[in-house]
Amino acid sequence: MIKLRPKTAKISNAILVITFLSLLVISIVFSAEASIDHSSGYFQQKAKSAEGKKKSKEKLPEKYRKWLEEEVVYIITPVEREIFLKLKNDREREMFIEAFWKHRDPVPETEENEFKTEHYKRLEYVNKYFGRESTKPGWKTDRGRIYIILGPPNDIQHIDGKSEVYNCEIWFYQGKTDLGLPAGFNLLFFQEKGTGEMRLYSPVNDGPQALLTGYWGDPADYMKAYEQLRQIDPILANVSLSLIPGEENQSLGRPTLSSDLLLRQIELTPRKMVEDKYARKFFEYKDIVEVEYTANYLDSDYLVKVSKVPQGYYFINYVLEPKRLSVNQYDNRFMTNLKLNGTLSTLDGRLVYQYEKNYPVQMTETQMKERASQPVAIYDVFPCVPGEYKLSVLLKNEASKEFTSLEQTVRIPGRSGVEMSSPILAYKISPVEAGGRVKAFMLGNYQLYLQANRVFASREELAVVLQVHGLTEELKDKASLKFQIMKGQEQQLFREKIVPLREVDTLPEVIQVFPLNDFQPAHYFLNVSLLVNGHEQITTKEEFDVSYLEALPRPWVLSRVLPSLDNAYYGYIIGTQLYHLGRLAEARTTLEKAVAASPETEELAMALARVYVAQKEYDKVPALLDRFLNREKAAAYETYFMVGQALFESGKYERAIEVLDKAVNHYGTDINLLNLIGDCYLKVGRKEEALAVWQKSIELNSEQPELKKKMEAAKKH
Repeated sequence: MIKLRPKTAKISNAILVITFLSLLVISIVFSAEASIDHSSGYFQQKAKSAEGKKKSKEKLPEKYRKWLEEEVVYIITPVEREIFLKLKNDREREMFIEAFWKHRDPVPETEENEFKTEHYKRLEYVNKYFGRESTKPGWKTDRGRIYIILGPPNDIQHIDGKSEVYNCEIWFYQGKTDLGLPAGFNLLFFQEKGTGEMRLYSPVNDGPQALLTGYWGDPADYMKAYEQLRQIDPILANVSLSLIPGEENQSLGRPTLSSDLLLRQIELTPRKMVEDKYARKFFEYKDIVEVEYTANYLDSDYLVKVSKVPQGYYFINYVLEPKRLSVNQYDNRFMTNLKLNGTLSTLDGRLVYQYEKNYPVQMTETQMKERASQPVAIYDVFPCVPGEYKLSVLLKNEASKEFTSLEQTVRIPGRSGVEMSSPILAYKISPVEAGGRVKAFMLGNYQLYLQANRVFASREELAVVLQVHGLTEELKDKASLKFQIMKGQEQQLFREKIVPLREVDTLPEVIQVFPLNDFQPAHYFLNVSLLVNGHEQITTKEEFDVSYLEALPRPWVLSRVLPSLDNAYYGYIIGTQLYHLGRLAEARTTLEKAVAASPETEELAMALARVYVAQKEYDKVPALLDRFLNREKAAAYETYFMVGQALFESGKYERAIEVLDKAVNHYGTDINLLNLIGDCYLKVGRKEEALAVWQKSIELNSEQPELKKKMEAAKKH
């Protein structure tokens, strides 16, 4: 659905939002530690460390302590509370509070946050009306807590002025099934012992006898108390056994447990109103993304797969599917830019590869209407050296200032011999021209289309695609693939197929298509095993769902096209990764080959120059990079600096000064340039000039203790 935001109603700068409806019902299990203290009626959350929690509270400024402990105490989730207490300053707390309310806004396209407005109305009401009979503020009372969580009841029945029972109120609610609560239910509050505030009644813990002013029977005899109460007020008597109408069962002799389960469900209700994953993402990215993005985390689905090409390169393919896409409208065109930042690092945190890509989105009004109900999928791919890595991807929408992310561990074994990839489950495959450019999820001569959730409609076909590399001609005669599809959690065998690899004419790609028309809606498991002479050698697994729906809205895909595999681009990326992994000899070989193929690419030459510097072969750097210094167009700043640094290390100080002076002319001064120029001056005996340059560096950044020591030492000689 597309909606104009009233706050940006001008056509020239309107924000439109494409909202994607979820196709699956997701069951969420809440396992946070919590308990209801019936003696006081106050909901207690157990902290992981009471001492640590107390310490964190003491550090909070009063404004934020009040927000956490009074204003949102009943609706904040344990995860949100944990993250909020970890924040270090007021700026972070304000950004978190903004995100907290934003992720509860039922209609984010409007100016007003209806949830926040309603919450503070409830808070004001309970403090005004429910604190009169207590020394506590209204929000701390049982009625106040329930009112804040559930809102005003549909009906209130007052029972007071009767000498035989304590004053009571029966609150009736209906229409809360979206929160996982019964279609209709009662909540009973009573004035215990006839004094003080109204307390929430528990049929199991209190029982009918707690409502009677004159019950002298056995405290465990619920039915006797019930019969006595029924003579006084039949409606109250029924509620005293069960809070859920129609569940009163007098034959059991005591109240049912379903009422106390209901009370617990109510206390946990606020946690069901929000996916608190955003809070962890806020904490993780608060120092990385710009301030205007921080509160606007979007959930997303993603899937990562590894493929291999005949040239020997491995590729990491991934799809990222944000739950919503927002665009700006300019006249009759709709546009945004999606900026993607990716990092690949070793499991111990060493950076291996970093990249930035842009996905511009431009649509006509017709295209906008066609895509309004469709999801959007961003496909990306890049080559990678074998190893085990953490892949982190940050996607930012520059129109709406929203962001989402992907984090996954990726393992590329790179073993010799036979390799079999993890299967990719596609809803569509299309033939492509052989030997062309590279795209994400393009395997061999086929482009695959898939979604991260791996959900299929019964009218569709399931395409299972995988790769088997390293097969000798002899092995092809002996090898086969066994496809097994198991249904449900019991993994009962549903379909099995064995394919001799000698019969597969698309190797190393293997494609098997399974019509789903006889697949019942369920969760399925797929095992693909490589058999040699009938014996299992390698097995890979996947899972998928078949939906009740006959058709599913498939995404429109944003994907970049990479150069053909003979392009030096791949040598640059692989060589850079090898350099960051410390595999300098391999990096040098790879990059020298790439530079020979594309000698005029400055960025590529710089990558090789870094390897030369790391190997301390400084004389090779000027020879490699001089061509870029002598062009009419200025070289990159890093090129000037690296040549200057290499010349300095080679003892060619005067030449280094010439190169570094060019950098100053083109890019101005910074402390790195000035410090290196000063070092060169000192080496050629121009001490006064060195001191003058260093002094300018100190003026730019006074926090340079090592430089100050160097200046003092120079002055003494």
